[in-house]
Amino acid sequence: MTGSESLVSLAASAVLLCSLGCGGPKEGFAIVRGAVIVDGAPVDAGKISFFPLGGAANPVGTGISQGKYVIEVPIGESRIEVRVSKVVGEKRLYNTPDSPVRKIFAESLPDKYNNESELQIDVKPGENTRDLDLSTSG
Repeated sequence: MTGSESLVSLAASAVLLCSLGCGGPKEGFAIVRGAVIVDGAPVDAGKISFFPLGGAANPVGTGISQGKYVIEVPIGESRIEVRVSKVVGEKRLYNTPDSPVRKIFAESLPDKYNNESELQIDVKPGENTRDLDLSTSG
């Protein structure tokens, strides 16, 4: 590795570490991390959101990547919503043979994991873990 490659690597590492919490979570928040499994396999990509109960704070959300997530969540009880899209078709952007094609997505998980979710967590100060093992069969 050359000197300039080392410097770029060091700078990227510093940015990553700071983005994960230089100085720890914000006041009134704690770190929640976990794994999201659907039908026995880690979720490639999705979104997880936390809705504090009682309206004590604003909802927060983050991406799920390779079955994992890490996020700062307000301390206290929150309802969890998980969304994982899947491709269900394609549509031409224009009514011409050479038109670009756009993928059509739909939610792959039942409403009981998102719109009507009863998944919850009681976030405590410090580090929290909430793994989710979900099923598309409802």
